[in-house]
Amino acid sequence: MLAAGPTDRGATLVAEGADGALRGFVEMSVRNYAEDCETDRVGYCEGWYVKPEYRRTGVGRALMAAGVEWARARSCSEFASDALLENELSYAAHKALGFVETCRIVCFKLCGEV
Repeated sequence: MLAAGPTDRGATLVAEGADGALRGFVEMSVRNYAEDCETDRVGYCEGWYVKPEYRRTGVGRALMAAGVEWARARSCSEFASDALLENELSYAAHKALGFVETCRIVCFKLCGEV
């Protein structure tokens, strides 16, 4: 594992093999709000990806653990993430790591003028 470009508010942590090949990454941030969280400094997984050939080998778990430690080092006592409703693989991976579903939302954007 190594951290690339960390700041107080965000970082990308990557997993590399012994050969230096990228196996996956997790993008972290510190948010002042996340659904169902109570504090104003929440460690948040903005993105999480493991190459298919390395899934179910512990790479994803190690990346998420490194992300949680990154957040704890920035005084976060809560940690959250999200997934698209149709992404059943991500949902299962989050559940396997102990995440609990807090809510389901629909997001909107404004197209055109008000």
